[in-house]
Amino acid sequence: MWRMRVVHTTGYVYKSPATASYNEARLTPRSNTRQNVILNRVETIPATRSYRYIDYWGTAVTAFDLHAPHTELTVTSSSVVETERPEPPAEKVTWDDLQSMAVIDRFDEVLRPTDCTPASKRIAAVARRIAKNHAPADAVIAAAGWARSEMDYLPGTTGVRSSGLDALEQGKGVCQDFAHLSLMLLRSMGIPARYVSGYFHPKRNAVIGKTVDGRSHAWIQAWTGAWWDYDPTHDTEITEQYISVGDGRDYNDVSPMRGIYSGEGATDLDVGVEITRLA
Repeated sequence: MWRMRVVHTTGYVYKSPATASYNEARLTPRSNTRQNVILNRVETIPATRSYRYIDYWGTAVTAFDLHAPHTELTVTSSSVVETERPEPPAEKVTWDDLQSMAVIDRFDEVLRPTDCTPASKRIAAVARRIAKNHAPADAVIAAAGWARSEMDYLPGTTGVRSSGLDALEQGKGVCQDFAHLSLMLLRSMGIPARYVSGYFHPKRNAVIGKTVDGRSHAWIQAWTGAWWDYDPTHDTEITEQYISVGDGRDYNDVSPMRGIYSGEGATDLDVGVEITRLA
């Protein structure tokens, strides 16, 4: 078991004073079978009115608004979370099971294409080839491996609005893109699959008490009789180094920050994530 502290800071600088802003932060991990959230707080400078709710996908959302003119806004989420390596899924289904109306109806929302995971004839052809040679659970790993082999990890080449297909055409991307491309393959095969947003501690042999530059991270969950996690970026099942925040159909369902403001000009955005292994 690991215990980690994560401090995620997002700073906005407006070119002219914003007279009002309305925001949603999806920065709060939730306890589940492999992680226990000991504490979380989301704070803003300037101070704002806020409230929390659980969205349709089960992600904790902190909503807040600010009605005084401001040229800067800083949002800081601090969490302490205990994590374990997940148990491997005990149940396994066949391709025939996945093609049953019961499964298709139950998981309809995470089988359909989305803006970030569009339908593609090329991807469908690759998916058929993978499905022909693998059982569903093995096909998940093969799909993630294919996505990783087709693109180089290179920050700055794609944006939050990029689809898995955009990244594939460029041959470059980040964790979000590897996740989206893997989801396209899995959904083409009829495997229910979700996008997971969270954090990743980059040091497997992390020194307790040492703070490192961590990062927001994205991976996938696949349903092959039960939900389980896989990280296409590192081509591995997840470990204690991972903290999940939320899941949905694609990035748009779990974007860390979302909001609108009243004012002129674009904003400068600065994001930092610090992770400390505590135990």
